[in-house]
Amino acid sequence: MNADRHELPANGPAGKARARALASLVALEATPTSLVTYQSHGLLAVIGPEEAALGAVRALAGRLPATVLVPGASRPDPGSSEGVVVVRGGVPEVSGRLGRFSVNLGTPEGPVALVEAAGLAAEHFDLVLDLSETPLVDYEIPPVGYYAPRGDAKALERALAELPEMSGEFEKPKYFNFKPELCAHSRSELVGCTRCIDACPTVAIAPAGEVVTVDPYLCQGAGSCVAACPTGAMTYAFPTVSDLLTRVRGLLDAFREAGGEQPAILLHDGWTGRDVRDKLAAGMPEDVLPLEVEEVGSVGMDAWLAALAYGARGVVICHTSRTPRRMTRELEAQVGFARGLLGGMGFAPGLLVLLDTDQADAAAAAWEGMPAAGVARPARFVAPDDKRGILRLAIDHLHRHAPTARKAVELPVGAPFGEVRVDKAACTLCMGCVSVCPAAALTAGGDLPQLRFTEWNCVQCGMCEKACPEDAIRLHPRLLFDAEQRHQPKVLHEEPPFCCVACGKPFTTAGLLNKLQRKLEGHWMFQTEEARRRLQMCDHCRVKDMFKSGHEAGKFRG
Repeated sequence: MNADRHELPANGPAGKARARALASLVALEATPTSLVTYQSHGLLAVIGPEEAALGAVRALAGRLPATVLVPGASRPDPGSSEGVVVVRGGVPEVSGRLGRFSVNLGTPEGPVALVEAAGLAAEHFDLVLDLSETPLVDYEIPPVGYYAPRGDAKALERALAELPEMSGEFEKPKYFNFKPELCAHSRSELVGCTRCIDACPTVAIAPAGEVVTVDPYLCQGAGSCVAACPTGAMTYAFPTVSDLLTRVRGLLDAFREAGGEQPAILLHDGWTGRDVRDKLAAGMPEDVLPLEVEEVGSVGMDAWLAALAYGARGVVICHTSRTPRRMTRELEAQVGFARGLLGGMGFAPGLLVLLDTDQADAAAAAWEGMPAAGVARPARFVAPDDKRGILRLAIDHLHRHAPTARKAVELPVGAPFGEVRVDKAACTLCMGCVSVCPAAALTAGGDLPQLRFTEWNCVQCGMCEKACPEDAIRLHPRLLFDAEQRHQPKVLHEEPPFCCVACGKPFTTAGLLNKLQRKLEGHWMFQTEEARRRLQMCDHCRVKDMFKSGHEAGKFRG
């Protein structure tokens, strides 16, 4: 049940203003997104001990065509029992999703598909009921169409009730949008950012060369990949963050227009809505405005900071013990980054709270620790569909109205902001770091031997550090609060150019040339003074000199 409008006290002026503000909320007219379609014919694979598997088939009473697999180390042996095909033997592996599950059996002779061992005409199973003690697909959020009760009688009962309804055509939103040009996953076979892969509880995201790929059939909209993505390459499509923030700003405005003062925002989703109503509502201050979102894991630091810039005196993000651990872990990390930023501006930690609704005492502490007021002047910016753009607008506004502020703030490792530090004694300006930087944070100096850095562009992916052959680069997570400094390219290292000894054209640096000469000093091709001198020439002059020397040697021999 949506906690936005139900069971909330409205005794004082703030409570009445909250009631009017929540009543004024209209259904979110989200930017349309595409749909993902599943097609299921109800073909079911039941995997597990024979007695339990046949019992499940009996409970289904013929409503689904079922095949039973009894795993074992022997070669698969098809048979039947009670009119049901039973395959005994084989070590199963399950992959796929509703309408397209592959069940492959490991055997001494090699893998065999269960559909083949069972003599079925189909290529895939539509549904899987896994009665194994340890599930074969052990994801925090399993694929649609996969049921693993884990020995829980009530979970098995729910699965048996739901399975017959899983035949036909089904649609769900495509929850994500992906811009591969912004992805910082990999360059030149060096792996950089894996945040979205690590945060996904459905294991729907996988490496795909220099970027990642998302299986829309496995994705179930948990959204933690969106919160984790440092560049905005991965965005939530249902709704977009700009649609959500339009709603947040409207709710805060409506509360103030109804006579309320200093509102706070409480974000919850379907996992936590009942807890908000049943456990939190009675003790919740009347100026705390609950707002239901599609998935709380999809709402990250950009949205929280924007809500604070819009005038919220605090933001509370609800989760429970049922929330997937990967999602909770990412929320904890994002709260740590955001609190670091806010602390650097003098804001109290209670401005941002991750609240476990299963811990009643934590709620009381959250209300007490929240500041009494938000920023003096709420922001009016319209949030773009650009994560870094939202962060920039929110941070700059909060900084202008901050209690106190330093020039820069140190951030935890993994934060998506920071600088690159270069050991000038080791750097040869080879520009290997520039070639792999996915965000144009590191750039070359054009005709000058310079390494330049634009701090706001850096997402701390680490590829530059891995690419440096001299081990001269280190990452330093932080945020500069001066917007001009953040966006102004600065020179990290430079050297005077080394000029060709033949034509005078600058073509390298002394450091890089000295390194090359040291590496080649024992090479047989560079034992003469003439050969060593060619290393000090540009490409054009070096070729000319080699041709001239070869021609004169030929004349002499003739």
